[in-house]
Amino acid sequence: MMNCPCNPHKTYKNCCQKAHLNIKSVTTPEALMRSRYSAFVLANIDYLQKSHHSKTRPSKLENKEILAWTKSVEWVKLDVLNSTENSVEFKAYFYENGSLNVIHEHSFFEKENNHWVYKSAL
Repeated sequence: MMNCPCNPHKTYKNCCQKAHLNIKSVTTPEALMRSRYSAFVLANIDYLQKSHHSKTRPSKLENKEILAWTKSVEWVKLDVLNSTENSVEFKAYFYENGSLNVIHEHSFFEKENNHWVYKSAL
């Protein structure tokens, strides 16, 4: 059984797979952010599109670039630093071209079509 990319103490089946199969099952911004991280690790571009706000969603061309990039890096881990009712601060670690990198982001979420979506980030 595969560990979940967002939390190695849980199985993918009992964690982010539920969100990836049914976005309406996501009940908090943190759960959405975790499922998006796992989608990056698994190169699940369809889910990344579905979980992105319609006004800030990447274009199809940008998605091809995102897919190529996410497959070119080795994801290491996710650390959630802070979570509120509509935002999450996190660090996502990955290796690119042999060096360790980190994305440190404060992401904002809102509901669209009755489910949580990623809106923007600082």
